[in-house]
Amino acid sequence: MSLHGIASSDALQNAIREKAEKLERYYDHIVSCRVVLSLEGRHKRHGRQFTAHIDLKLPGGEIAVTHEHDEDLQAARREAFDAARRQLEDYARQQRGDVKHHETPAR
Repeated sequence: MSLHGIASSDALQNAIREKAEKLERYYDHIVSCRVVLSLEGRHKRHGRQFTAHIDLKLPGGEIAVTHEHDEDLQAARREAFDAARRQLEDYARQQRGDVKHHETPAR
């Protein structure tokens, strides 16, 4: 976990660790999970902007999610983990063969 422009706290680190561990419920072969939370500089119209980036390394693949939110670090973190979970569920279904692949008709 990396924090850029954001003060570290035990509560924040524990929340991120818990969310990352919960991802293993959806696919238990995660090789690595990297989380970066950053506070971008002030924007003229939006004020502070928080960015949450999650990078999951998987056997034979990778999932990368970036989510931005104005003024709310927790919302950016939560929404990024939700998006990562949905993509991980899709990846797990493909690995199990639950997803039908449409073949291109031969001509």
